[in-house]
Amino acid sequence: MNDPRVARAIFTLRETANYLRVPKSTIHAWARPQERERALITCFPRQGRQATVPFVGFAEAYVLAAFRRAGVPLQRIRPAVKVLSNTIGIAHALASQQLYTDGAEVLYDYASGREDDDLLELVVVRTGQHQFSEVVRDYLRRITYGDDGWASRVRLPAYNRAEVVVDSRVAFGLPLVVHGGARVEDLVDRFVAGDSIPDIADDFGVPPEEVEDVIRVAARVAA
Repeated sequence: MNDPRVARAIFTLRETANYLRVPKSTIHAWARPQERERALITCFPRQGRQATVPFVGFAEAYVLAAFRRAGVPLQRIRPAVKVLSNTIGIAHALASQQLYTDGAEVLYDYASGREDDDLLELVVVRTGQHQFSEVVRDYLRRITYGDDGWASRVRLPAYNRAEVVVDSRVAFGLPLVVHGGARVEDLVDRFVAGDSIPDIADDFGVPPEEVEDVIRVAARVAA
């Protein structure tokens, strides 16, 4: 995948953790595992405080966050990713649409053969077919896939009122507020500079309650 989704870093590990509502220690374990373990998300080598996570790595972390939210322990997530990658047979399997279409069946076959109750929690049977559980499906429905079958846009779960997306094709992959199209960092910069929430909302065409939500999440990311 020689495209900006892989080639350009957009987030630090801390930003990734906060946007996905996952502990920073967990993101580090996925991105920079112990010796002999394979990284679960795509991440560039450390470069001071610069961003190291490209869009595809963020999308991978997003799917892992769904598995975690479904109650799968960290130690069981790793074998799940391994079997998905090996069976689907492509790099960055977690960021592929094939995960959405085939992943539940793959995990069910693997988990049932080993009586792995943790991984079986990820899968339910509906109309005779194996599908991901509601928690995971809710996450996956927030992913938009491009014509090439790879994730191109993710709607972030950290916000209560604002609809914020990370779109690999817009604003270099930085978070955007859908209502108004403003970059999150532009709203935050104006607030830090001392502008009021009503003024920011009026200037960018973003509802005030959504501006307030963006500021709330930004404060947590910066903490």
